[in-house]
Amino acid sequence: MSNSALFLVVLVTAVFMVVAALCMAIWLAPKSTNPLKGEPYECGIQTRGPSWVQFKVGYYLIAILFLVFDVETVLLFPWASIFKTLGADGLILVSFFITILALGLVYAWKKGALEWK
Repeated sequence: MSNSALFLVVLVTAVFMVVAALCMAIWLAPKSTNPLKGEPYECGIQTRGPSWVQFKVGYYLIAILFLVFDVETVLLFPWASIFKTLGADGLILVSFFITILALGLVYAWKKGALEWK
């Protein structure tokens, strides 16, 4: 059997398994038409006022900035462990990486993304 035929068999099998699992889940799932099912629920306490509250954009900006610098830290640990084997090229590349992140931080700072209003 050639590689392309084997790939086609695996692809068709995977699609069939996914469709079969979804159909079984729809068919076997319990169905409820109770209007309370759509109610927002938290700890058994009835909500007061609207349950969909819009959060300030500042929360999202801080979360994104945290993720950016968290990923930076995650990427720098493996680099630091093999620093001696990389030599000057590795130092130049990581300096470029940190410079781009620093420019992003300066941009966010200038735009006021770090100000809590």
